[in-house]
Amino acid sequence: MVNYFLGVTMSKRDWGVLFVLCGAIFLEGIDVAMLNVALPAIRADLGMSTGGLQWVMSAYVLGYGGFMLLGGRAADLFGRRRMFVLWLTVFIAFSGLGGFASEPWMLIAARFVTGVAAAFMTPAGLSIITTSIEEGAKRDKALLIYSGTAAGGFSVGLVIGGLLTTVDWRLVFFAPVALAVVILVAALALVPKADAPERSGNRIDLAGAVSVTAAIVLLVLGVERAAGAPVVQTVATVAAGLLALALFAAIERKVKEPLVRLSILRDGRLLRGNLAAMLFAGAFAAFQFTVVLFLQELRGWSSLQASLAMLVIGIDVILAPTLTAKLVARFGNARVAVGGLAAAALGYAAFLPVAPDWTYAAMLPSFLLIGLAFSLAYGPLTIAATEGVPEADQGLAGGLFYTAFQFGTALGLAVATTANVALGGSSMLDGLRGALVVPVAMAVLAAVIAVPGARSRREAVAVA
Repeated sequence: MVNYFLGVTMSKRDWGVLFVLCGAIFLEGIDVAMLNVALPAIRADLGMSTGGLQWVMSAYVLGYGGFMLLGGRAADLFGRRRMFVLWLTVFIAFSGLGGFASEPWMLIAARFVTGVAAAFMTPAGLSIITTSIEEGAKRDKALLIYSGTAAGGFSVGLVIGGLLTTVDWRLVFFAPVALAVVILVAALALVPKADAPERSGNRIDLAGAVSVTAAIVLLVLGVERAAGAPVVQTVATVAAGLLALALFAAIERKVKEPLVRLSILRDGRLLRGNLAAMLFAGAFAAFQFTVVLFLQELRGWSSLQASLAMLVIGIDVILAPTLTAKLVARFGNARVAVGGLAAAALGYAAFLPVAPDWTYAAMLPSFLLIGLAFSLAYGPLTIAATEGVPEADQGLAGGLFYTAFQFGTALGLAVATTANVALGGSSMLDGLRGALVVPVAMAVLAAVIAVPGARSRREAVAVA
């Protein structure tokens, strides 16, 4: 078993496919990260209010999270390569339009459509890997490289965004376009066309698609806006989302060709992987949000300085396909994921004693532990969310996974913001310390959810 990864060889075709799809997930990561850094410059240039500025991010989140399940199923029904290429083209067009925006509404609209494009493109890309590379050691290796590239794109994007913003914030939109064009050309040449679905009819469950998209949009909107909206409005939005979700479940039980086979949710491995991924994403979003406030507003660091400080978290780009690969071969996905989630909890907890005079050396252990956590948790959770799923449902499995990730991000940000506002009355530091409890709690809960899988031999031990 020690040679589980070391002895794995991948064909040129496999490497070509992986190159394209790693480029796409890297693109999605840097696109979001660069925009985070550019927000202050955008507000100054377009004269946006704080509420309007939040909608630049919220529009993308709503498009991405709301349409992810539909995007995953569309890949299964209409062809993964076709959906990937089509929506990558849409991504290119509207990312570029965002760079030409002269009014806030133009930018917000462009970000929403870009999010929708990512919602179709991302699960299609993941399902191309899981259907074109055979399950087992070879696919696990590919997914670990893929997940490391995804997280690395976000880390690198923070720094690139800071550099580009110092020149012109519009470059933050134009740079992804240039990269996306290269990926599109490579996709047309390297991704095989033989991924056409075997199903006949290829009909979308329209009622299911409308109800689940409405449910996810309402739930994400309610959670994300919770900190700044009246309680009654938040409760009403979330209640409407839950009602739409119940309607969706009722539709899926009766429709002949459901958008989501509800039986897929009975797979304990998949369910635990998605719940743990949701909490893992939420914990990191809450931590990053709080640390950026600490570094920039309390310590007075520039956005570029803050980005460089957290760059070390990107060590997962190196560790995921090397260290994690060996650990998965020895101990299995579930046990490695639990170790990563525990490392995340320790990393977040190490930041709890934060003080105004903290040096970078005091912060570094937290950043290193979180980078290690991403290395150990992200890839194995991705594998757990797709392993054992029939090929015809791989797009759906990818959609579920990324929906969980996106919803978790919105949840983590909302809870951390609420804690910061509620506890920050006496001092900014008290609010930040209160918000830092959120990622610790979410990471611990994620580890607890993942533990049963680590105890199961079927899930914990990789089969060579």
